[in-house]
Amino acid sequence: MLGDAGTLFPAPLPILSPEPGMDAVAPDNTPPALLKRRRFLSRISIFLSTAAAAVVGVPVVGFLFSPLTRKPAARWRSVGAVDGFKIGETVAVKFDDAAALPWSGVSARTAAWLRRDDETTFTAFAVNCTHLGCPVQWFADPKLFLCPCHGGVYNADGTVAGGPPPRPLPRYEVRVEAGQVEILTSQIPLG
Repeated sequence: MLGDAGTLFPAPLPILSPEPGMDAVAPDNTPPALLKRRRFLSRISIFLSTAAAAVVGVPVVGFLFSPLTRKPAARWRSVGAVDGFKIGETVAVKFDDAAALPWSGVSARTAAWLRRDDETTFTAFAVNCTHLGCPVQWFADPKLFLCPCHGGVYNADGTVAGGPPPRPLPRYEVRVEAGQVEILTSQIPLG
């Protein structure tokens, strides 16, 4: 069909005014009541979608940013009586991790290497290598800490003797309180 000027488009339909007593209809013949209902429902669905996104999003954002705002836990943990440690001897001591979660189970236990330097002084080293966190072992005869994973070697004072570790073994603070040796624990100190 050709329009008025010989074009390929049909001629526009004339706009009819509504008959008296009838509501006006939209150009696509949708009654105004239906338009109001559609607008209301679309706004409700946008509001509910935004609320659902906030309910899911706020905990996720809190989880992502909580390490920046939360201080790691640090507690003094008793590791034994002063008389139980010989001067010059390095031994492994076990204690509850300060940052353990209620469902951690046996993984909530951790350890340190404790040496009694003299009558009142103790030194405690973390058991984790500063390279990748593998557990180090103490060998009394060469007086070295060795990491079996990648060949890290530490001297008796915790300084790096060889291998890939970038830093010395971290130390824990140690005190003697009421005849008990206590270590100030924190999250695994990797340097």
